[in-house]
Amino acid sequence: MLGIIGIFTVFATVFGGYLLAGGHMDIILHALPFEGLMIGGAALGAFLIANNGAGAKHTAKDLSKVFKGAHWKPQDYQDLLCLLFELIRLARQNPVALEEHIEGPDTSEIFSRYPKIQKDHEAIELICDTLRSMTLSYDDPLQVEEVLDKRMEASLAHALHSSHAMQTVADGMPALGIVAAVLGVIKTMASIDQPPEILGALIGGALVGTFMGVFLAYGFVGPFASKMQMVVQEDAHFYKLIREVLIANLHNHPANMCIEVGRQNTPHHVRPSYGELEEAMRALKREAA
Repeated sequence: MLGIIGIFTVFATVFGGYLLAGGHMDIILHALPFEGLMIGGAALGAFLIANNGAGAKHTAKDLSKVFKGAHWKPQDYQDLLCLLFELIRLARQNPVALEEHIEGPDTSEIFSRYPKIQKDHEAIELICDTLRSMTLSYDDPLQVEEVLDKRMEASLAHALHSSHAMQTVADGMPALGIVAAVLGVIKTMASIDQPPEILGALIGGALVGTFMGVFLAYGFVGPFASKMQMVVQEDAHFYKLIREVLIANLHNHPANMCIEVGRQNTPHHVRPSYGELEEAMRALKREAA
């Protein structure tokens, strides 16, 4: 919703201010299709040159994040902590029974209680791979922490590719606007023998190219890239939470303490309250009993 409001605000203030200052839209509207074709087409072509097919699809898919926001909501963080609590408690009570769940998370009764998390392959693989390493006696907290850090850094770098690609396009659009403007000036020079009113319209049309390049770069493409990056970094806290809890578990802290470590390392705006989380874990204990 904020993204839509932002787009409307940009258009309303820029063109509204221009009209209030006595400007006319005739020249802009006349030149817009041609300048837009040159700038937009060149930007798209440069984007395709700089990215492979997977990168292009990834970026197109991530554009929706500008309007949808973060994938993980406050309730999801509480669900994740409850899921990890169940898994850690089972691992300590019956390690053999745990293997059934980490080897088949798609059919696991525990994972199925949290369908949104179950559908996220990154989260499931991170949980299962780390818990599996414990069953293989790979339980040195420092070594596991190092492995998790490298894995999460690689995942974050991959997730940020689309925002970097968009930012690269944003950086190049003002220059592409100048290219379109220069072509407009070339066209104007071919009509140098025309009266001033015609030359003025031609020069104005050429300047629309510079305007569009800067306007699109700093009004839309750049902010889109920033929002995509912000959303990816915010969602990364969800996976960091998994890391914090499972590393605390490797240090053999009590299960409740492991979950509290994760809760306190959760960003405040999505952090479940102590009372809410405690009540949710008590409900899980009652169900298990």
